[in-house]
Amino acid sequence: MKNALITFKAKLVNSVIQPFAKQTTIQGSMASVNIPARSISLPSRPHPNSVKLEAELAKLKTWESSSASSNRFSGAEDIQAGLVMLAELFNCIQEFIQSPITQQAFQHQHSYMVEKALDGSVGLLDVCSSARDLLLSMKGHVQDLQSAFRRRGVNSCIESNILAYISFRKKAKKDINKSLQELKRLENNVESFLLDIEHHLFFVLSMIREARIKAICIFQSLVLFLAAPLTARNTNGWSIIISKVIRSGSSAKASRKTQKVFNEVENVDVALLCINGRIRKGDAKVELQEVQGRLETLNVSMRGLEAKIDCMFRCLIQNRVSLLNLVAF
Repeated sequence: MKNALITFKAKLVNSVIQPFAKQTTIQGSMASVNIPARSISLPSRPHPNSVKLEAELAKLKTWESSSASSNRFSGAEDIQAGLVMLAELFNCIQEFIQSPITQQAFQHQHSYMVEKALDGSVGLLDVCSSARDLLLSMKGHVQDLQSAFRRRGVNSCIESNILAYISFRKKAKKDINKSLQELKRLENNVESFLLDIEHHLFFVLSMIREARIKAICIFQSLVLFLAAPLTARNTNGWSIIISKVIRSGSSAKASRKTQKVFNEVENVDVALLCINGRIRKGDAKVELQEVQGRLETLNVSMRGLEAKIDCMFRCLIQNRVSLLNLVAF
């Protein structure tokens, strides 16, 4: 009887204690989950334009990869597309720089990083301006040739106009080489930023750096487009490929082949050298319409590039002004 009573009391105690024990265990486990959660500091909300900025940067990276994989110099259409995307990237960065959160992040600190970005902006402006001047000069020479062909047709009198254009192309290489050297210097001076800075500040500076790298790449393509060197010349001073085109005797066939290989500038070079060679040989069988068509294609391409370069130049100016305001803020 006594043992039965003890057993009954034990069961009664357990029946009372177990619910409280379970509740305590649950509360303890909940506490173990909630306590760390209260100590987490969530990151600040990203700038609403950051997604667009990263998307524009991704487009430029795709453009760069496509250009690098090509076996020929970029054409005017490809470069125009690159300049449009680059301008859009700089516009997005402009919004970041002018946002209140960026102004606060740069206030009284990290001004030396902004000054480095300013140094890079000067170099890009110089290259952009030089490329524009060269483009305008070339466009003027192309238009002079177009006028000469309309007035004179293809005869010995046109030879002086052709030689003047070829002479300009040779002299322009000095300015082109200078621009390429400046771009190389800018490329070598692109620096990484410190990792131990505020997240938003690091993001903005990194985007400025990436934009500079992409600008250098696109300006290199632009300058090389204007240079557009032909293949190695032989002992007679003629391009090996040009000689083959002249000997082919079929302008239409040669046109299809060369336009697949060369860009707009090179196509005009090929056509002019072919004409000059045939004039010297006394061969009057030159398709004037074909030559004029190539000159007009180049003229249209240069007008398009001029508009895109002007837009890019304005973006670079605005970017520099905003960076100067950060230093003075």
